[in-house]
Amino acid sequence: MGKVKQILIMIFIVLAVSGASNVDQLHKWRKSMSSGASSSSGVSRVGSSVIFQLYGNVYPNGFYFVQVFVGHPPRPYFLDPDTGSDLTWLQCDAPCVHCTKGFHPLYRPTNDLVVCRDPLCASLHSSDYRCDDNPEQCDYMVEYADGGSSLGVLVNDLFTLNLTSGVRIFPRLTLGCGYDQLPGVSDHPLDGVLGLGKGKSSIVSQLSDQRVVKNVVGQCLSGKGGYLFLGEDVYDSSRITWTPMSRDHTKHYAAGSAEFFFDGKSTGIKNLNVIFDSGSSYTYFNSQIYHSLISSIKKGLSRKLREATDDRTLPFCWKREKPFESIRDVNKYFKPLALRFPNGRKAKPQFEIPPEAYLIISSKGNACLGILNGTDIGLDNLNMIGDISMQNKMLIYDNEKQAIGWTAANCDQPPSSNRATL
Repeated sequence: MGKVKQILIMIFIVLAVSGASNVDQLHKWRKSMSSGASSSSGVSRVGSSVIFQLYGNVYPNGFYFVQVFVGHPPRPYFLDPDTGSDLTWLQCDAPCVHCTKGFHPLYRPTNDLVVCRDPLCASLHSSDYRCDDNPEQCDYMVEYADGGSSLGVLVNDLFTLNLTSGVRIFPRLTLGCGYDQLPGVSDHPLDGVLGLGKGKSSIVSQLSDQRVVKNVVGQCLSGKGGYLFLGEDVYDSSRITWTPMSRDHTKHYAAGSAEFFFDGKSTGIKNLNVIFDSGSSYTYFNSQIYHSLISSIKKGLSRKLREATDDRTLPFCWKREKPFESIRDVNKYFKPLALRFPNGRKAKPQFEIPPEAYLIISSKGNACLGILNGTDIGLDNLNMIGDISMQNKMLIYDNEKQAIGWTAANCDQPPSSNRATL
């Protein structure tokens, strides 16, 4: 954790400087609002995108994060971008009952509370949720697969966003003021979560409803960070491999049924339910596929490798005579994986997972398997593609066309239109 904090502190110093001009921009924008020059909803801006620089990595940091400016004056916060959940929330001084250590002062909530009968409030609760007890506010609780949770109240506040058109806007969006957090197994020293899911409360859904961007989320991860975007004007759709979103999953970006391949050959395992979740560092397969994969890897291993039972970085690690120096070295010893989706727009769209997208090099110089047993965390019927297997690909979740797309990409080079990076 000490090394992670040093990295984040250095990034924090660099990013803090970039926020200085936002206050002046907000005053200019407010002046234009009062003169009727534009609209806070961003009407007619559809076609632009918002691009955020991503920081972090799968290992050793164990997470990625973006910097987002919220409030008036705009203040910076480091958020965990999560396509597996809807609500964006900040650790909040309401006052805070339980908050973990972050890198910025706790968010101070506005007096602009979301009432209980607001549609966004209803989207976070079951149909039998009643507003009788406290109709003037919307309480929420979100829980995560790693055991973490956030309890709080919904508020509205200004976000500072740069569009790829070159315009800076300040939309008023709904977020969670989290005053009681329970850290999960994969707890990170961040200020909150950026919800990018399919629900009405997600940031991209709200911006789409305000006609700021199309309802599209994309990301491109690398070992050095990458970028995240909202909107569709940063890629050429004709060059993307697309497969329809599954209609059986309303809460996740799911690609539906898939066939599992190892080293270019079918394993005979079909009808996999596959979801994509940027909130998970590692990939999870259910117990059947997981054990089949372990068996296949062991059968195909070179005699020059042996299991590193003394390395506890991940459940399975392998060593050679000389330590691995680079993730690129693993291609000499391990075979590629793939998920084939027969119901895609192309004949058989295939999601390739090369060895460097399912292995990490531990601090001991061993190659460790970044695919874990999903049954152990309750994912009996789901297989989750996490950050490790999304590296060096642009992933796109198009909620307008109900499709998921991907293509190989250099994620260290954001699009040339990246005037939106804060």
